[in-house]
Amino acid sequence: MATLLGREGQATEAVHSSGLQGLPHHKPKARRVIYLFQSGGPSHIDLWDYKPNLTTMHGKPLPDSVKGTQRVTGMTAGQKQFLTNAPVKPFQQHGECGRWVSDLLPHTAKVVDELAILKAVHTEAINHDPGITFINTGNQQIGHPSLGAWLSYGLGSENQDLPGYMVLISQGTGKNPGQPIFSRLWGSGYLPSEHQGVRLRPGTNPVLHLSNPSGIDAGMRRGQLDDLAILNERHAQLTGDPEIEARIAQYEMAYRMQTSVPGLTDLSDEPDEVFEMYGPDSRKPGTYAANCLLARRMIERDVRCIQLFHRGWDQHNSLVTHLGNQCRDTDQASAALVADLKQRGLLDDTLVIWGGEFGRTAYSQGGLNSGRDHHGRCFSVWMAGGGVKAGIEYGETDDYCYNVAEGAVHVRDLNATILDLLGIDHQQLSFKFQGLEQRLTGVEPARVVQEILA
Repeated sequence: MATLLGREGQATEAVHSSGLQGLPHHKPKARRVIYLFQSGGPSHIDLWDYKPNLTTMHGKPLPDSVKGTQRVTGMTAGQKQFLTNAPVKPFQQHGECGRWVSDLLPHTAKVVDELAILKAVHTEAINHDPGITFINTGNQQIGHPSLGAWLSYGLGSENQDLPGYMVLISQGTGKNPGQPIFSRLWGSGYLPSEHQGVRLRPGTNPVLHLSNPSGIDAGMRRGQLDDLAILNERHAQLTGDPEIEARIAQYEMAYRMQTSVPGLTDLSDEPDEVFEMYGPDSRKPGTYAANCLLARRMIERDVRCIQLFHRGWDQHNSLVTHLGNQCRDTDQASAALVADLKQRGLLDDTLVIWGGEFGRTAYSQGGLNSGRDHHGRCFSVWMAGGGVKAGIEYGETDDYCYNVAEGAVHVRDLNATILDLLGIDHQQLSFKFQGLEQRLTGVEPARVVQEILA
Protein backbone atom coordinates (compact mmCIF):
# COMPACT_ATOMS: atom_id res chain seq x y z
CA MET A 1 0.00 0.00 0.00
CA ALA A 2 2.82 2.39 0.89
CA THR A 3 4.48 1.69 -2.46
CA LEU A 4 1.26 2.38 -4.35
CA LEU A 5 0.59 5.57 -2.42
CA GLY A 6 4.15 6.66 -3.02
CA ARG A 7 3.62 6.47 -6.76
CA GLU A 8 0.34 8.43 -6.68
CA GLY A 9 2.16 11.74 -6.87
CA GLN A 10 4.47 10.76 -9.66
CA ALA A 11 4.06 11.88 -13.23
CA THR A 12 3.36 8.37 -14.46
CA GLU A 13 0.03 8.27 -12.61
CA ALA A 14 -0.89 11.71 -13.87
CA VAL A 15 -0.18 10.69 -17.46
CA HIS A 16 -2.91 8.10 -17.25
CA SER A 17 -5.62 9.79 -15.24
CA SER A 18 -5.59 13.55 -15.52
CA GLY A 19 -6.40 14.19 -19.17
CA LEU A 20 -5.42 17.44 -20.90
CA GLN A 21 -5.24 20.83 -19.23
CA GLY A 22 -8.25 22.97 -20.08
CA LEU A 23 -10.59 20.04 -20.71
CA PRO A 24 -13.48 19.74 -20.68
CA HIS A 25 -13.95 22.83 -22.84
CA HIS A 26 -17.49 23.34 -21.55
CA LYS A 27 -19.79 21.77 -18.97
CA PRO A 28 -20.36 18.15 -20.05
CA LYS A 29 -23.79 16.58 -20.21
CA ALA A 30 -22.30 13.07 -20.09
CA ARG A 31 -19.38 11.67 -18.10
CA ARG A 32 -19.20 8.24 -19.73
CA VAL A 33 -20.05 6.48 -23.00
CA ILE A 34 -21.28 3.00 -23.89
CA TYR A 35 -21.04 2.40 -27.63
CA LEU A 36 -23.03 -0.66 -28.73
CA PHE A 37 -21.41 -1.07 -32.14
CA GLN A 38 -23.35 -3.41 -34.43
CA SER A 39 -20.71 -4.53 -36.90
CA GLY A 40 -21.85 -5.42 -40.39
CA GLY A 41 -24.49 -2.80 -41.13
CA PRO A 42 -27.93 -3.34 -39.52
CA SER A 43 -30.82 -2.87 -41.93
CA HIS A 44 -32.48 0.46 -41.08
CA ILE A 45 -35.23 -0.48 -43.53
CA ASP A 46 -36.23 -3.55 -41.53
CA LEU A 47 -35.76 -2.08 -38.04
CA TRP A 48 -36.26 1.68 -37.70
CA ASP A 49 -37.14 3.51 -40.90
CA TYR A 50 -40.82 2.74 -41.48
CA LYS A 51 -42.03 3.48 -45.00
CA PRO A 52 -45.45 2.00 -45.97
CA ASN A 53 -44.60 2.67 -49.62
CA LEU A 54 -42.08 -0.16 -49.56
CA THR A 55 -44.79 -2.74 -48.92
CA THR A 56 -46.81 -1.65 -51.96
CA MET A 57 -43.64 -1.52 -54.07
CA HIS A 58 -42.42 -4.98 -53.02
CA GLY A 59 -41.04 -6.83 -56.06
CA LYS A 60 -41.20 -3.79 -58.34
CA PRO A 61 -38.11 -2.14 -59.84
CA LEU A 62 -36.47 0.60 -57.78
CA PRO A 63 -37.01 3.80 -59.82
CA ASP A 64 -33.91 5.10 -61.58
CA SER A 65 -34.67 8.54 -60.14
CA VAL A 66 -34.19 7.08 -56.64
CA LYS A 67 -31.15 4.95 -57.38
CA GLY A 68 -29.39 7.70 -59.32
CA THR A 69 -25.82 7.32 -60.50
CA GLN A 70 -24.16 6.89 -57.11
CA ARG A 71 -21.86 3.92 -56.87
CA VAL A 72 -22.88 0.57 -55.43
CA THR A 73 -20.70 -2.33 -54.33
CA GLY A 74 -19.33 -4.88 -56.75
CA MET A 75 -21.74 -7.44 -55.29
CA THR A 76 -24.77 -5.83 -56.94
CA ALA A 77 -23.23 -3.58 -59.60
CA GLY A 78 -23.84 -6.28 -62.20
CA GLN A 79 -27.46 -6.99 -61.28
CA LYS A 80 -29.89 -6.58 -64.16
CA GLN A 81 -32.83 -5.85 -61.85
CA PHE A 82 -32.95 -3.80 -58.68
CA LEU A 83 -36.20 -4.95 -57.09
CA THR A 84 -37.65 -3.13 -54.09
CA ASN A 85 -37.73 -5.35 -51.02
CA ALA A 86 -40.30 -4.58 -48.31
CA PRO A 87 -39.44 -4.93 -44.60
CA VAL A 88 -39.41 -8.58 -43.57
CA LYS A 89 -41.62 -7.95 -40.49
CA PRO A 90 -44.42 -5.44 -39.74
CA PHE A 91 -43.88 -2.19 -37.83
CA GLN A 92 -45.98 -1.00 -34.88
CA GLN A 93 -46.15 2.29 -32.98
CA HIS A 94 -44.77 2.27 -29.44
CA GLY A 95 -44.36 4.50 -26.41
CA GLU A 96 -45.80 7.89 -25.66
CA CYS A 97 -43.80 9.22 -28.60
CA GLY A 98 -45.63 6.87 -30.97
CA ARG A 99 -42.41 5.70 -32.60
CA TRP A 100 -42.64 3.12 -35.39
CA VAL A 101 -40.46 0.11 -34.55
CA SER A 102 -40.17 -3.28 -36.25
CA ASP A 103 -41.67 -6.34 -34.59
CA LEU A 104 -38.12 -7.71 -34.72
CA LEU A 105 -37.29 -5.44 -31.75
CA PRO A 106 -40.07 -5.97 -29.16
CA HIS A 107 -37.84 -5.17 -26.16
CA THR A 108 -36.22 -2.05 -27.58
CA ALA A 109 -39.72 -0.90 -28.53
CA LYS A 110 -40.49 -0.68 -24.79
CA VAL A 111 -37.75 1.92 -24.21
CA VAL A 112 -38.28 4.13 -27.29
CA ASP A 113 -39.36 7.01 -25.05
CA GLU A 114 -35.70 7.13 -23.90
CA LEU A 115 -34.20 7.12 -27.39
CA ALA A 116 -33.20 9.76 -29.91
CA ILE A 117 -33.24 8.02 -33.30
CA LEU A 118 -31.08 9.62 -35.99
CA LYS A 119 -32.58 8.41 -39.26
CA ALA A 120 -30.39 10.20 -41.79
CA VAL A 121 -26.83 9.29 -40.80
CA HIS A 122 -24.61 8.86 -43.86
CA THR A 123 -21.08 7.94 -44.89
CA GLU A 124 -18.97 7.74 -48.05
CA ALA A 125 -17.84 4.19 -47.25
CA ILE A 126 -19.64 1.29 -48.94
CA ASN A 127 -17.44 -1.60 -47.79
CA HIS A 128 -17.03 -2.93 -44.27
CA ASP A 129 -13.44 -2.25 -43.37
CA PRO A 130 -13.34 1.38 -44.58
CA GLY A 131 -16.81 1.95 -43.08
CA ILE A 132 -16.01 0.51 -39.66
CA THR A 133 -12.65 2.28 -39.61
CA PHE A 134 -14.27 5.59 -40.62
CA ILE A 135 -16.99 5.68 -37.98
CA ASN A 136 -14.68 4.48 -35.20
CA THR A 137 -11.60 6.60 -35.99
CA GLY A 138 -12.85 9.43 -38.19
CA ASN A 139 -10.83 8.26 -41.18
CA GLN A 140 -11.16 5.48 -43.74
CA GLN A 141 -7.38 4.95 -43.65
CA ILE A 142 -5.89 2.91 -40.83
CA GLY A 143 -3.52 4.30 -38.20
CA HIS A 144 -5.74 6.93 -36.57
CA PRO A 145 -6.91 6.90 -32.93
CA SER A 146 -10.32 5.54 -32.04
CA LEU A 147 -13.08 7.56 -30.39
CA GLY A 148 -12.41 5.90 -27.03
CA ALA A 149 -8.70 6.67 -27.28
CA TRP A 150 -9.45 10.34 -27.96
CA LEU A 151 -11.74 10.45 -24.91
CA SER A 152 -9.11 8.81 -22.71
CA TYR A 153 -6.44 11.19 -24.03
CA GLY A 154 -8.55 14.31 -23.59
CA LEU A 155 -10.46 13.59 -20.39
CA GLY A 156 -8.37 10.95 -18.64
CA SER A 157 -9.75 8.27 -16.37
CA GLU A 158 -11.94 8.53 -13.27
CA ASN A 159 -10.99 5.06 -12.04
CA GLN A 160 -7.36 4.46 -11.09
CA ASP A 161 -7.80 0.68 -11.07
CA LEU A 162 -9.34 0.15 -14.51
CA PRO A 163 -8.43 1.52 -17.94
CA GLY A 164 -10.36 4.52 -19.23
CA TYR A 165 -11.36 2.61 -22.37
CA MET A 166 -12.49 -1.02 -22.37
CA VAL A 167 -13.69 -3.23 -25.22
CA LEU A 168 -15.80 -6.39 -25.42
CA ILE A 169 -16.53 -8.49 -28.54
CA SER A 170 -19.36 -10.92 -29.23
CA GLN A 171 -20.39 -13.00 -32.23
CA GLY A 172 -24.08 -13.25 -33.07
CA THR A 173 -26.05 -16.02 -34.72
CA GLY A 174 -27.13 -13.60 -37.45
CA LYS A 175 -24.28 -14.65 -39.71
CA ASN A 176 -21.28 -16.87 -39.21
CA PRO A 177 -18.41 -16.06 -39.14
CA GLY A 178 -19.28 -12.41 -39.86
CA GLN A 179 -16.95 -9.51 -40.55
CA PRO A 180 -13.64 -9.67 -38.63
CA ILE A 181 -12.92 -7.09 -35.94
CA PHE A 182 -9.39 -5.71 -35.74
CA SER A 183 -7.71 -4.33 -32.63
CA ARG A 184 -6.81 -1.13 -34.48
CA LEU A 185 -10.51 -0.16 -34.20
CA TRP A 186 -9.89 0.53 -30.52
CA GLY A 187 -6.24 1.47 -30.97
CA SER A 188 -4.52 4.70 -29.95
CA GLY A 189 -2.95 5.43 -33.34
CA TYR A 190 -0.43 8.24 -32.89
CA LEU A 191 -1.69 9.11 -29.39
CA PRO A 192 0.27 7.75 -26.40
CA SER A 193 -0.35 4.03 -26.22
CA GLU A 194 -1.87 3.97 -22.72
CA HIS A 195 -5.04 5.40 -24.29
CA GLN A 196 -5.75 2.35 -26.47
CA GLY A 197 -8.73 0.19 -25.50
CA VAL A 198 -8.17 -2.85 -23.32
CA ARG A 199 -10.10 -5.89 -24.47
CA LEU A 200 -11.97 -7.89 -21.84
CA ARG A 201 -12.40 -11.54 -22.84
CA PRO A 202 -14.69 -14.25 -21.45
CA GLY A 203 -13.31 -17.02 -19.27
CA THR A 204 -10.79 -17.27 -16.47
CA ASN A 205 -8.22 -15.01 -18.15
CA PRO A 206 -10.24 -11.90 -19.14
CA VAL A 207 -7.18 -9.73 -19.87
CA LEU A 208 -4.27 -11.45 -21.59
CA HIS A 209 -0.89 -11.48 -19.82
CA LEU A 210 -2.37 -9.96 -16.65
CA SER A 211 -1.89 -12.88 -14.26
CA ASN A 212 1.44 -13.48 -12.54
CA PRO A 213 3.32 -16.54 -13.82
CA SER A 214 3.74 -19.55 -11.59
CA GLY A 215 6.07 -18.87 -8.68
CA ILE A 216 5.65 -15.08 -8.76
CA ASP A 217 3.53 -13.59 -5.96
CA ALA A 218 2.19 -10.02 -5.62
CA GLY A 219 5.14 -8.87 -3.51
CA MET A 220 7.70 -10.10 -6.01
CA ARG A 221 5.79 -8.52 -8.87
CA ARG A 222 5.63 -5.21 -7.00
CA GLY A 223 9.38 -5.25 -6.46
CA GLN A 224 10.03 -6.04 -10.12
CA LEU A 225 7.81 -3.17 -11.26
CA ASP A 226 9.51 -0.72 -8.88
CA ASP A 227 12.95 -1.66 -10.21
CA LEU A 228 11.74 -1.56 -13.80
CA ALA A 229 10.14 1.86 -13.24
CA ILE A 230 13.46 3.26 -12.03
CA LEU A 231 15.23 2.03 -15.17
CA ASN A 232 12.43 3.29 -17.43
CA GLU A 233 12.36 6.70 -15.77
CA ARG A 234 16.13 7.07 -16.21
CA HIS A 235 15.79 6.15 -19.85
CA ALA A 236 12.90 8.61 -20.27
CA GLN A 237 15.05 11.41 -18.87
CA LEU A 238 17.78 10.59 -21.37
CA THR A 239 15.60 10.23 -24.46
CA GLY A 240 12.50 12.31 -23.74
CA ASP A 241 10.42 9.59 -25.36
CA PRO A 242 6.80 9.96 -24.11
CA GLU A 243 6.10 6.31 -24.92
CA ILE A 244 8.36 5.32 -22.02
CA GLU A 245 6.08 7.20 -19.63
CA ALA A 246 3.14 5.46 -21.27
CA ARG A 247 4.81 2.09 -20.72
CA ILE A 248 5.32 2.83 -17.01
CA ALA A 249 1.68 3.86 -16.68
CA GLN A 250 0.55 0.64 -18.37
CA TYR A 251 2.65 -1.52 -16.06
CA GLU A 252 1.14 0.21 -13.03
CA MET A 253 -2.39 -0.13 -14.40
CA ALA A 254 -1.84 -3.82 -15.09
CA TYR A 255 -0.71 -4.33 -11.49
CA ARG A 256 -3.85 -2.66 -10.13
CA MET A 257 -6.03 -4.57 -12.60
CA GLN A 258 -4.88 -7.85 -11.08
CA THR A 259 -7.23 -6.98 -8.20
CA SER A 260 -9.91 -4.90 -9.94
CA VAL A 261 -10.67 -7.11 -12.97
CA PRO A 262 -11.68 -10.27 -11.06
CA GLY A 263 -14.15 -8.20 -9.03
CA LEU A 264 -15.54 -6.65 -12.19
CA THR A 265 -16.10 -9.93 -14.04
CA ASP A 266 -17.46 -11.91 -11.07
CA LEU A 267 -21.23 -11.75 -11.59
CA SER A 268 -22.10 -13.85 -8.55
CA ASP A 269 -23.35 -10.76 -6.71
CA GLU A 270 -25.93 -9.99 -9.40
CA PRO A 271 -29.49 -11.01 -8.37
CA ASP A 272 -31.58 -13.33 -10.52
CA GLU A 273 -33.91 -10.52 -11.57
CA VAL A 274 -31.00 -8.74 -13.26
CA PHE A 275 -30.19 -11.81 -15.36
CA GLU A 276 -33.88 -12.11 -16.20
CA MET A 277 -33.89 -8.46 -17.33
CA TYR A 278 -30.91 -8.93 -19.66
CA GLY A 279 -32.10 -12.34 -20.88
CA PRO A 280 -30.89 -15.94 -20.55
CA ASP A 281 -27.72 -15.30 -22.56
CA SER A 282 -26.52 -12.90 -19.86
CA ARG A 283 -25.40 -15.92 -17.81
CA LYS A 284 -23.17 -17.06 -20.70
CA PRO A 285 -19.77 -15.30 -20.75
CA GLY A 286 -18.85 -13.74 -24.06
CA THR A 287 -22.39 -13.20 -25.32
CA TYR A 288 -23.75 -9.79 -26.21
CA ALA A 289 -26.13 -9.94 -23.25
CA ALA A 290 -23.34 -10.77 -20.80
CA ASN A 291 -21.25 -7.95 -22.25
CA CYS A 292 -24.11 -5.47 -21.80
CA LEU A 293 -24.32 -6.46 -18.14
CA LEU A 294 -20.55 -6.05 -17.78
CA ALA A 295 -20.83 -2.62 -19.41
CA ARG A 296 -23.26 -1.53 -16.70
CA ARG A 297 -20.84 -2.76 -14.04
CA MET A 298 -18.03 -0.75 -15.67
CA ILE A 299 -20.22 2.35 -15.66
CA GLU A 300 -20.72 1.86 -11.94
CA ARG A 301 -16.92 1.86 -11.65
CA ASP A 302 -16.59 5.07 -13.69
CA VAL A 303 -14.89 3.63 -16.77
CA ARG A 304 -14.87 6.50 -19.26
CA CYS A 305 -15.65 4.63 -22.49
CA ILE A 306 -16.95 1.09 -23.01
CA GLN A 307 -17.38 -0.27 -26.51
CA LEU A 308 -19.16 -3.48 -27.43
CA PHE A 309 -18.44 -4.83 -30.91
CA HIS A 310 -21.14 -7.31 -31.95
CA ARG A 311 -20.49 -9.14 -35.22
CA GLY A 312 -22.96 -10.68 -37.62
CA TRP A 313 -25.17 -7.95 -39.17
CA ASP A 314 -23.96 -8.54 -42.74
CA GLN A 315 -27.15 -10.01 -44.19
CA HIS A 316 -26.42 -10.52 -47.89
CA ASN A 317 -28.55 -13.66 -47.97
CA SER A 318 -31.19 -15.43 -45.86
CA LEU A 319 -32.38 -12.03 -44.67
CA VAL A 320 -35.39 -13.31 -42.76
CA THR A 321 -33.48 -15.94 -40.77
CA HIS A 322 -30.22 -14.08 -40.18
CA LEU A 323 -31.74 -10.73 -39.30
CA GLY A 324 -34.23 -12.36 -36.95
CA ASN A 325 -31.49 -14.28 -35.15
CA GLN A 326 -29.33 -11.18 -34.81
CA CYS A 327 -32.18 -9.19 -33.30
CA ARG A 328 -32.90 -11.96 -30.80
CA ASP A 329 -29.23 -11.89 -29.79
CA THR A 330 -29.21 -8.14 -29.10
CA ASP A 331 -32.71 -6.73 -28.61
CA GLN A 332 -33.46 -7.65 -25.00
CA ALA A 333 -30.00 -6.85 -23.65
CA SER A 334 -29.80 -3.46 -25.42
CA ALA A 335 -33.15 -2.44 -23.97
CA ALA A 336 -32.24 -3.83 -20.55
CA LEU A 337 -29.05 -1.80 -20.45
CA VAL A 338 -30.95 1.46 -21.03
CA ALA A 339 -33.62 0.54 -18.47
CA ASP A 340 -31.06 -0.68 -15.93
CA LEU A 341 -28.98 2.49 -16.16
CA LYS A 342 -32.10 4.60 -15.75
CA GLN A 343 -33.38 2.79 -12.67
CA ARG A 344 -29.93 3.13 -11.05
CA GLY A 345 -29.75 6.86 -11.77
CA LEU A 346 -26.86 6.41 -14.20
CA LEU A 347 -28.52 7.19 -17.54
CA ASP A 348 -28.57 10.97 -17.11
CA ASP A 349 -24.77 11.21 -17.30
CA THR A 350 -24.09 8.10 -19.40
CA LEU A 351 -24.41 8.33 -23.18
CA VAL A 352 -25.51 5.08 -24.85
CA ILE A 353 -25.08 4.75 -28.63
CA TRP A 354 -26.38 1.93 -30.88
CA GLY A 355 -25.48 1.64 -34.54
CA GLY A 356 -23.26 0.17 -37.25
CA GLU A 357 -21.02 1.42 -40.04
CA PHE A 358 -23.80 1.83 -42.65
CA GLY A 359 -27.27 0.53 -43.56
CA ARG A 360 -28.67 -1.78 -46.22
CA THR A 361 -30.20 -1.29 -49.66
CA ALA A 362 -33.92 -0.97 -50.33
CA TYR A 363 -33.49 -3.38 -53.21
CA SER A 364 -32.83 -7.07 -52.78
CA GLN A 365 -29.47 -8.62 -53.49
CA GLY A 366 -30.46 -11.63 -55.53
CA GLY A 367 -34.04 -12.86 -55.14
CA LEU A 368 -36.62 -11.12 -52.99
CA ASN A 369 -35.99 -11.51 -49.24
CA SER A 370 -32.66 -13.11 -50.08
CA GLY A 371 -30.60 -10.27 -48.64
CA ARG A 372 -29.62 -6.62 -48.86
CA ASP A 373 -26.37 -5.03 -49.98
CA HIS A 374 -24.33 -2.32 -48.19
CA HIS A 375 -25.79 1.17 -48.19
CA GLY A 376 -23.98 4.25 -46.89
CA ARG A 377 -26.27 6.98 -48.19
CA CYS A 378 -28.54 6.80 -45.15
CA PHE A 379 -28.93 4.63 -42.06
CA SER A 380 -30.24 4.81 -38.50
CA VAL A 381 -28.40 5.23 -35.19
CA TRP A 382 -29.99 5.69 -31.79
CA MET A 383 -28.66 7.48 -28.73
CA ALA A 384 -29.96 7.60 -25.17
CA GLY A 385 -29.18 9.42 -21.93
CA GLY A 386 -26.16 11.68 -21.47
CA GLY A 387 -27.80 14.95 -22.51
CA VAL A 388 -29.72 13.67 -25.54
CA LYS A 389 -33.41 14.48 -25.98
CA ALA A 390 -35.58 11.49 -25.18
CA GLY A 391 -38.34 10.09 -27.37
CA ILE A 392 -37.45 11.96 -30.55
CA GLU A 393 -36.38 11.17 -34.06
CA TYR A 394 -34.22 13.43 -36.19
CA GLY A 395 -33.73 13.38 -39.93
CA GLU A 396 -35.75 11.78 -42.68
CA THR A 397 -35.11 9.62 -45.71
CA ASP A 398 -37.05 9.39 -48.96
CA ASP A 399 -39.96 6.99 -49.48
CA TYR A 400 -37.53 4.18 -50.28
CA CYS A 401 -35.13 4.67 -47.31
CA TYR A 402 -32.53 5.23 -50.01
CA ASN A 403 -31.52 8.90 -49.90
CA VAL A 404 -31.47 11.58 -47.20
CA ALA A 405 -34.47 13.90 -47.46
CA GLU A 406 -33.63 16.22 -44.54
CA GLY A 407 -31.65 16.34 -41.30
CA ALA A 408 -28.47 14.77 -42.69
CA VAL A 409 -25.91 13.65 -40.09
CA HIS A 410 -22.50 12.68 -41.45
CA VAL A 411 -20.37 10.31 -39.36
CA ARG A 412 -18.13 13.31 -38.64
CA ASP A 413 -21.18 15.15 -37.26
CA LEU A 414 -22.03 12.14 -35.13
CA ASN A 415 -18.53 12.06 -33.63
CA ALA A 416 -18.54 15.84 -33.10
CA THR A 417 -21.83 15.51 -31.21
CA ILE A 418 -20.51 12.70 -29.02
CA LEU A 419 -17.48 14.79 -28.10
CA ASP A 420 -19.67 17.82 -27.41
CA LEU A 421 -21.85 15.85 -25.01
CA LEU A 422 -18.70 15.00 -23.03
CA GLY A 423 -17.68 18.64 -22.89
CA ILE A 424 -15.20 18.63 -25.79
CA ASP A 425 -15.06 21.05 -28.71
CA HIS A 426 -14.10 18.75 -31.59
CA GLN A 427 -12.15 21.56 -33.29
CA GLN A 428 -9.97 22.10 -30.22
CA LEU A 429 -9.09 18.48 -29.43
CA SER A 430 -6.10 17.75 -31.67
CA PHE A 431 -2.70 16.07 -31.76
CA LYS A 432 0.24 17.19 -33.89
CA PHE A 433 1.29 14.33 -36.17
CA GLN A 434 3.03 14.36 -39.56
CA GLY A 435 2.84 18.15 -39.65
CA LEU A 436 -0.93 18.32 -39.13
CA GLU A 437 -3.18 19.02 -36.18
CA GLN A 438 -5.01 15.69 -36.33
CA ARG A 439 -8.60 15.50 -35.05
CA LEU A 440 -11.24 12.80 -34.69
CA THR A 441 -13.48 14.77 -37.05
CA GLY A 442 -10.70 15.39 -39.59
CA VAL A 443 -10.18 18.59 -41.54
CA GLU A 444 -13.50 18.68 -43.40
CA PRO A 445 -16.47 20.55 -41.89
CA ALA A 446 -18.32 18.82 -39.06
CA ARG A 447 -21.15 20.14 -36.92
CA VAL A 448 -22.66 19.31 -33.56
CA VAL A 449 -26.25 18.15 -34.08
CA GLN A 450 -27.79 20.69 -31.73
CA GLU A 451 -31.31 19.56 -32.60
CA ILE A 452 -30.96 16.35 -30.54
CA LEU A 453 -29.37 17.91 -27.45
CA ALA A 454 -31.47 18.30 -24.33
